[in-house]
Amino acid sequence: MIRKLLLSLALVTPLAHADVLDDVMAKKSISIAVPTDFPPYGFVATDLKPQGLDVDMAGLIAAKLGVKLELVPVTSANRIPYLQTRKADLVISTLGKNPEREKVIDFSAAYSPFFQAVFGPKTIAVKGPADLAGKSVSVTRGAIEDMELTKIAPASADLKRFEDNNATVSAFVSGQVQLIATGASVAGNLMAKNPQLGTEFKFVLKDSPNFIGIAKGEDKLRAKVNEVIAEAKKSGDLDKLAVKWLGRPAGDLPQ
Repeated sequence: MIRKLLLSLALVTPLAHADVLDDVMAKKSISIAVPTDFPPYGFVATDLKPQGLDVDMAGLIAAKLGVKLELVPVTSANRIPYLQTRKADLVISTLGKNPEREKVIDFSAAYSPFFQAVFGPKTIAVKGPADLAGKSVSVTRGAIEDMELTKIAPASADLKRFEDNNATVSAFVSGQVQLIATGASVAGNLMAKNPQLGTEFKFVLKDSPNFIGIAKGEDKLRAKVNEVIAEAKKSGDLDKLAVKWLGRPAGDLPQ
């Protein structure tokens, strides 16, 4: 009877929770979920290897921990479930922080900007809204960048609104407009596919920084990741990554 009772208790009593950071250091390997379809943050290069800002950030964290990096490709839909089910130790996949997500996962300090901005060729001098006077800009109707641009554009700026991102990009690539207002990911893809245009970042319309996703309760891992981010911020490594992939420094990111 006692043996049956002990067996029953063993079946219903949860196993002691293992600390993820301890596991990572013990096996000398960390699995980090990254995007592979969202340039310039994460995409598959011509050599079929993942690359991008988020991939580089994953490599930086693994290097600072002194462990091997295992990249886990994820989509926007499955990145949080992968973290919750321990298919990944961390998620570095353009995660924005909001109250709903904070109910199910924890977040690190911000590591990179995610932003809407004005982009254009190096041959056109634009440093701020006033420089848009007399210039044509393509933008997707109703998007965040459209709303922000409408607030600040001079009356003489010619805002050409299109129904989707593809049409907005096509107008810029074909030369119908001089500049484009869009998100960092769309711009990164545009620049990668059309290097002959010499497109560069001009100025920010709206910033929405990215955070690293960490499973609930993994405070030791979160503290270690924040330590790595703080060091990378101080050394200038975060700015270097942002300049490499986004064409602008990371700037003053929230903790």
